[in-house]
Amino acid sequence: MAATAQDSQAPLRGPEKKDEDREDETEFSPFYGIDKGAVLQEARVFNDPQIDPRRCQQVITKLLYLLNQGEVFTKKEAAEVFFGVTKLFQKQDINLRRMMYLCIKDICPGADEVIIVTSSLMKDMNSKTDLYRANSVRVLCKIIDGQLLAQIERYLKQAIVDKSAVVASAALVSALHLLGNNAEIVKRWVNEVQEAAQNKNNMVQFHAVALLHALRASDRLAISKLVTSLTKANVKSPLAQCLLVRYVAQVIQDSQPGANGEQRPFYDFLESCLRHKAEVVIFEAARAICNLRDVTARELTPAITVLQLFLSSSKPVLRFAAVRTLNKVAMTHPLAVTHCNIDMESLISDQNRSIATLAITTLLKTGNESSVEKLLKQIGSFMSDIADDFKIVVVEAIRSLCLKFPSKQRALMNFLSGVLREEGGFDYKKAIVQSILVLIQEIPDAKETGLGHLCEFIEDCEFTYLSTQVLHLLGQEGPKTKEPSKYIRYIYNRIILENATVRAAAVSALANFGAACESLRPRIIVLLRRALSDNDDEVRDRAMLHLEQLEGKAGGPEAVQPRVDVNLGAMEKSLADYLAGPTDKPFDISAVPKAPIPTRGASALGLPSGAAAASGAPGIPATSAARKDPTAEYAELLRSIPQLAPLGEVFKSCESVRLTEEDTEYAVFCVKHIYESHIVFQFNCTNTIAEQVLEDVSVAMDLADAADFEEAFTVPLDTMPLNGVGQCFTVVSRQPGAIATGKVVNILKFKVKEIDPSTGEAEEEGYDDEYQLEDLEVTPADYVKPTLLGNFRKAWEELDPATEKEDEYGLGTREGLQEAVEAVIGILGMQPCEGSEAVPPNARSHTALLAGIFVGYQQVLVRMSFGIDAANNVAMKLVVRAESTELSEAIHQIIQDA
Repeated sequence: MAATAQDSQAPLRGPEKKDEDREDETEFSPFYGIDKGAVLQEARVFNDPQIDPRRCQQVITKLLYLLNQGEVFTKKEAAEVFFGVTKLFQKQDINLRRMMYLCIKDICPGADEVIIVTSSLMKDMNSKTDLYRANSVRVLCKIIDGQLLAQIERYLKQAIVDKSAVVASAALVSALHLLGNNAEIVKRWVNEVQEAAQNKNNMVQFHAVALLHALRASDRLAISKLVTSLTKANVKSPLAQCLLVRYVAQVIQDSQPGANGEQRPFYDFLESCLRHKAEVVIFEAARAICNLRDVTARELTPAITVLQLFLSSSKPVLRFAAVRTLNKVAMTHPLAVTHCNIDMESLISDQNRSIATLAITTLLKTGNESSVEKLLKQIGSFMSDIADDFKIVVVEAIRSLCLKFPSKQRALMNFLSGVLREEGGFDYKKAIVQSILVLIQEIPDAKETGLGHLCEFIEDCEFTYLSTQVLHLLGQEGPKTKEPSKYIRYIYNRIILENATVRAAAVSALANFGAACESLRPRIIVLLRRALSDNDDEVRDRAMLHLEQLEGKAGGPEAVQPRVDVNLGAMEKSLADYLAGPTDKPFDISAVPKAPIPTRGASALGLPSGAAAASGAPGIPATSAARKDPTAEYAELLRSIPQLAPLGEVFKSCESVRLTEEDTEYAVFCVKHIYESHIVFQFNCTNTIAEQVLEDVSVAMDLADAADFEEAFTVPLDTMPLNGVGQCFTVVSRQPGAIATGKVVNILKFKVKEIDPSTGEAEEEGYDDEYQLEDLEVTPADYVKPTLLGNFRKAWEELDPATEKEDEYGLGTREGLQEAVEAVIGILGMQPCEGSEAVPPNARSHTALLAGIFVGYQQVLVRMSFGIDAANNVAMKLVVRAESTELSEAIHQIIQDA
């Protein structure tokens, strides 16, 4: 009692103090500990002679909570509650009546109960209270079946054109829900719905337009006619106008673009909506224009202008919407967004960090080479104020910028190194490390800088996984650099200072240096001997094994990095399954799927069999089973040719294709190099006839079946080498970033000079000749290349779901799912993620995840679900998300053409 009295005399706390205290308290739910049985007992209050509306509302609230938490009522319990609730109709209390409507809808009574409650709901439909009428319509349409619906049809038609906006909207929304199971009945209400579409109330007009479209959803021609009539009508509701803009955009998307540059249908309507009074309509129209397929710079200009005005709006939602749309446009049309850069620079310091992040990533996509340093300086003051999720977005944008401007790799690498040393979580640090790894692989000049930064990073890295990844990369790439010895100190420090896992990885990295660099081998042997005294078994065992190998035993130095011909992901899964399941049989490595070996031999690169110039011919990269993407290998050759330098950096170099039959007098192979707005066809040519000299060699192209291309110029070969390899080039142009395809007819043209047998010299004058080559196909697969991805799920969710395209394919009879998975991966040419390329032994279904980028550095992700039946027939479900619908369709086109 004393305590109670003391508490009662305590001064009252103000609301500010009360709020401060609540922040320290744990969240408490008023429904905590609620029990179904107790609530059903309380529900007996519905049967009291004197109904207490407030208490009944509290009980209904508890019942609704239980239902929404997944609690299941038996048929008897549901019937008792339902009949109890229906008795409350006698009480004319507005708040109680609303709770009753919710309860009746959620309990979903059976057919017998519906008949009982229908009469009460019909009374409410004819009530003078708008709230009763509107809600009773919603409830009836939720619980009624088709037979009873026909009986009350005239009441619903009257409700659609009711003078009360609340009642009319309720009827229209209910009709939308009824379409699924009672479409034929709802279609008879078209006249009333069209009348409602002229209603002056914004919400009624919005719902009426939505229903008119839903009634015609399966008929493309009917939708086109509806859109035509609505664009001419006076649709005043901003919400209805937004719907109309979306429907117009869909009609444009489904229609063919105008011939000879004619304007798209309805484009004038979209442009007129940019001058609407309502901001929501203006933005919807601008977004629709930006999302048009094959949108031109002229069409984009008015939309970009209004979005630029929104960037300086006082409303955060408008700023966010505008910068997000511009961010998406910058992926395909960066030049169109460039003049908005000044406005976006002011958003870098925006209080809303989502806006700031989108602004900086858009600037990174639209910036030119000269503005890189300025952007990095602005980002430096910005990074410390945002969350790790936003930082990851910025890091990925910087990686794309570095791939776009390789000459700026040093400045960008320095920036990534700087933020790598700052505080951050695992996912953030992992994104930076993976970005540096990608840049090292894609840009040869970045290798030295990137490895140096990673060495500094592992000195203070608190994440074991990242340290082991960096050490593995150092062991692979460090020995190939100009000064491999400078990395030894960093690696050996890990053996002294780190945990056992990192120490073991460092021992293997050191051994790789010793195996690859003979001059460093004595020093490495000394360091490995010191590791023999380590207190961890794994570290000691690795040190002992590598010492034996470096000293010429256990297979010698070549065995330090053995070629593994099994799929590592599949082997990991097989080992995990073996350890998890009880079995007496030993592990059988022969059952593990083999790793696919790329065909990069002499014949694949364009060399004749047994050619002496296989290893030193200019323009022919050295073969390497570990390198799947030949882009970096050809980049140096392409940069060295003055005529090709203005084209910029090559996006992708495809595998070599033979254009002549074997054992013919000429051997010609072609490599396609994909640029932003050009394709360079490199022809590797070999002459096998000693009695002839071939000069002024070039390849003419017939582009009749490839209308999207236009021949730009050729770079001829002065003399085709005898049993050697020389290159000539043919360049065709296309729309920047376009995925142009077609068949190209090739004719080899040259001047022939005969060799005089007596003197062994060529004649002074020759004659022109030509040789028909095989046709070349340019396919969508040529425009995509694999890319490393750290978090597939996060990247998938960040892509617009509207771009998702799904289809199913039959792959025929296969030996197993592993063969099918490898075949599709080989066709798409994309990077498997998270080890999903490995199929567990005896699996009957499997899902593989792939990541790639299209020309213009547009991301595309693929989910492939495979299934195999008893007859070994394989089916595949292919789901694609990308940065545009066109790219998603292109992936499906690759499979269809395969």
